[in-house]
Amino acid sequence: MTSVIKIAVDAMGGDFAPEEIVRGAVAGARQYECEVFLVGDEARIRNVLQTIPAWEKLPVHIVHASETIDMHDQPGVAIRRKKDASVVVATRLVKEKKCDVAIAAGHTGAAAAAAIFGLGRIAGIERAAIATVLPNMNGKTVMLDAGANVDSKPKHLVQAAIMGSIYAEYVLGMKKPRVGLLNIGEEPSKGNEQALATFPLLSELKTINFIGNVEGRDITAGTVDVVVCDGFVGNIVLKTAEGLAKSLMQLVKETIMQGGVLAKLGGLLIMPAMRKLKKKLDYAEYGGAPLLGVDGGFMICHGSSKALAIESAIRAAKEFSEQRVVEHIRENLIREGLTSDNKEG
Repeated sequence: MTSVIKIAVDAMGGDFAPEEIVRGAVAGARQYECEVFLVGDEARIRNVLQTIPAWEKLPVHIVHASETIDMHDQPGVAIRRKKDASVVVATRLVKEKKCDVAIAAGHTGAAAAAAIFGLGRIAGIERAAIATVLPNMNGKTVMLDAGANVDSKPKHLVQAAIMGSIYAEYVLGMKKPRVGLLNIGEEPSKGNEQALATFPLLSELKTINFIGNVEGRDITAGTVDVVVCDGFVGNIVLKTAEGLAKSLMQLVKETIMQGGVLAKLGGLLIMPAMRKLKKKLDYAEYGGAPLLGVDGGFMICHGSSKALAIESAIRAAKEFSEQRVVEHIRENLIREGLTSDNKEG
């Protein structure tokens, strides 16, 4: 009999906490049959729960945490000083094996710091990486790092490639996912020093399907399944993609409204298709982004996440745990001979 996945949710993180976080977590518990532990100010969490019909019939629990980490807090300092911060307590539940995965929205740096300091890293991993799922013409592309490390060495990109390939295969169901190194050209001789040094290292790996350098357009074209880059570049790509998708949808809407009667009639006719497109481009549909490389399950959500995004993150967290992503990463590192003893920090 399969055990129920237990998920710790930082109820106090994000722009719309705790209301939207709590609502999304409860919806996720109901939809995906998970046991959810809401971590944060007990009184505020309970006030939100009282507005949700039949929540008490679900496996939803409250774990009180007296502190929160604000956006202006320095991540490393805040994690060390605020031992009872909601994100720290949620991470501790995973560390102590009381939960399988933690979910946190809001301060990305603090969430990453809590996971790295609280869970440690998998042996062989020197830098954890945020893996973000982006829509493409044929399905989805995993991009990492999306912001955990702004400066990465070639060996860190190699580790990210292995982790991203595992996530794409076991969680997204891609067979032999195509892994590409983000660059300014396809030729092995193109790129900066980082790219030139990383290419041959990726070519030597036995456990991934490395297809060489890829360009930015390949991410949306669907010609690559996993894209590797450092967090500085990845975060810019991510924010640009989010902004472009939002702007394009707004431009289409404005163009239709500014047109004549026929344009507005045509707008009504294509409305169902536009809704499907909007859903495909909406980050809320993809849930949280896993922080790969830490020795436990940890999902990071967008700071402006509302209930739907948290509900989707519950689904992603459940899949992450059921597919034993951490164990598969550890096994592949051993096959590549990349394991070593890591120190936290």
